[in-house]
Amino acid sequence: MTALDTNVLVRLIVEDDEAQTAAARSSIERLLARDGGAFVPDVVLVEVAWVLRRCYRCSREEVADALVGLLESREVRLQDPTRAHRALIAYQHGRGDFADYLIRTVAEDAGCDAVLTFDEALLAERGFTRPVV
Repeated sequence: MTALDTNVLVRLIVEDDEAQTAAARSSIERLLARDGGAFVPDVVLVEVAWVLRRCYRCSREEVADALVGLLESREVRLQDPTRAHRALIAYQHGRGDFADYLIRTVAEDAGCDAVLTFDEALLAERGFTRPVV
């Protein structure tokens, strides 16, 4: 199986470079036929969300829609689909970045009670707490 980098997925989502989009699409089609799809690590999902928000100025809803598309895609195999789905639902209903919710989900799966953060938007949510002296 072959893994996908962020820029390949972003090309497929935003289609802003015709040649790269075509190359990405045909490569993934070959991987689907040969291996049943391509591997997408959790960190790539985080980067995709970040690039869409910061570089392409996509709304939270547009980012969530793109992530839903990846989670539902038959072309990709996620590192942990259940964890990614839980993080996505939290992102859709929360105020933090997708990365924040994936961090919390990974921490929960590791048995952690909370994630220490200075992010004020997250401190009102379950699973996040402020560092104290």
